Amino acid sequence: MKIEQYMAYNGFGTNVYLAWDEYTNKAFLVDPGSKLDKCVQSIKDKGLDLEYIILTHGHGDHTGGLEDFRKEFPDAKVVAGRRERKMLYDRHMSMGKGGIKADIEVSDGSTLEVGTMHLEFIECPGHTPGGISVLCDKILFAGDTLFFRSVGRTDLEGGDWDELQTSIRDKLFKLPEDTIVLPGHGEKTTIGYEQRYNPFV
Repeated sequence: MKIEQYMAYNGFGTNVYLAWDEYTNKAFLVDPGSKLDKCVQSIKDKGLDLEYIILTHGHGDHTGGLEDFRKEFPDAKVVAGRRERKMLYDRHMSMGKGGIKADIEVSDGSTLEVGTMHLEFIECPGHTPGGISVLCDKILFAGDTLFFRSVGRTDLEGGDWDELQTSIRDKLFKLPEDTIVLPGHGEKTTIGYEQRYNPFV
């Protein structure tokens, strides 16, 4: 799997990830926080087939560029957590444009194949009611659940501190220590590092 990381132009430092299978050129995008012409051009220049746009949760800083990417790649399916349906659709809750409906709704243990890549979805409520993380081999796209020496905030509508703690301790911290964590904001880390040094868990 090849990965390119971009930063959304939305003032929130949202990480946007483009991942593709180098053998088949099948690709997926994680959290299009804003319009990103450079990312769009990279997809086209590489001849990638963008199959899925994955939303780890419904906040506007992670979905703001969705419409632009869908215009460029109308065949790409939008994937989001089943329990995030209300957050994605409700403009007030999402603090974004709202009105988003996923083409594919996933729950704990759901999987997708993208070329030779196997994606497994992990429900991680806490930051939002239906947030998800995406595991591909030993790389975890963690959204706003787990950060480098930090965790997602729970003071926004739909947040729950106890659920967030459970999601991290009982799900993410069960993954191998060398699993690389690619968060929704900030720098990458590993599960093992966060188990030892994250002061919030």
